[in-house]
Amino acid sequence: MAWKPNYVTDPELRDYATRSTETVDDAYVALAATSASRAVDNHTFRQFGKVDASEARRYTARWDRRRSRFMVEIDDLYDATGLVVTVAAGTVDVLELEPVNALKVGKVYERIVIEPESANRPTGREANEVTVTTAKWGWPAFPAPVKQAALLQGNRFIWRRDAPAGVAGSPDSGSEVRLLARLDADVAVALTDYVRWWGAG
Repeated sequence: MAWKPNYVTDPELRDYATRSTETVDDAYVALAATSASRAVDNHTFRQFGKVDASEARRYTARWDRRRSRFMVEIDDLYDATGLVVTVAAGTVDVLELEPVNALKVGKVYERIVIEPESANRPTGREANEVTVTTAKWGWPAFPAPVKQAALLQGNRFIWRRDAPAGVAGSPDSGSEVRLLARLDADVAVALTDYVRWWGAG
């Protein structure tokens, strides 16, 4: 899997949108699949792929006055195995990943809490002073609502091809639908539990 992949395959979207095996419009279906996947990312403020090899990423620590600890908002992380967190002084050796029950409910970790007992901690005076290295960035698999959302939005993009003025259907038959410039309402509903609010932890 890759970072920011398509959440639905071209054949899946073609079957969902057209109920046909005809491949004449596959180029348009491919564009719709990618555009729908990125629309999901933009709505949720995250992506649902994963990296294929270990990567080092840098983040800024912030001091949480209420908890008296440094907090580090990170990209989604689906497994703590092999996780290494370092600052200029050395390795951070006492930390906790949050939300603490994320993996038990099919979610992922979003932040690192650096405990006061750690031998090395950020200073809080520099941007991007925390380096996090792991091969577990992202999500282990696409959540079902994410795939459903990509199918719905992809279908909408394909439908839009036949509605260049932004209106689909027929007013005479009462099936007229205005395709507004926003995410499909059912897509937003499907993704409710997956929207990430950065810095809200």
